[in-house]
Amino acid sequence: MTTTPQATERMLFVNLPVSDPAATRAFWSDLGFTINEAFSDDRAVSVQLNSLTSVMFLEHTYFHSFHGTTAPVSGTGALYCLSAGSADDVRALVEQALALGGSPAGEPQENGPMVGWSFRDLDGQIWEVMWMDPAALG
Repeated sequence: MTTTPQATERMLFVNLPVSDPAATRAFWSDLGFTINEAFSDDRAVSVQLNSLTSVMFLEHTYFHSFHGTTAPVSGTGALYCLSAGSADDVRALVEQALALGGSPAGEPQENGPMVGWSFRDLDGQIWEVMWMDPAALG
């Protein structure tokens, strides 16, 4: 029987294509996220979500150079979800994203112990911001 090694704490790097890395940098920085300058330049912006998770926003041509394609990304390929510290934090982050040029991606949702709301970033990627009442986790 073969076993797969389990990392206790895996890092996650999400890579997304963007039209304007400078505008993307300003958007995420103004939302309060840290930019990792060691992995950022005029073609890439590394946004630290936490110590184990980063989003790499890569200019379209640079993004495609990693996998040899040239086709533009079309449609919604994924929904990215960020946790929030409270229901109020959900509303505050989405309202700030909208004020910075993001666009709405649905209405605020309250479903039992969960509160969520989504926005589209400057390149149309959908980001859900969600809070779940810790008491509901048991």
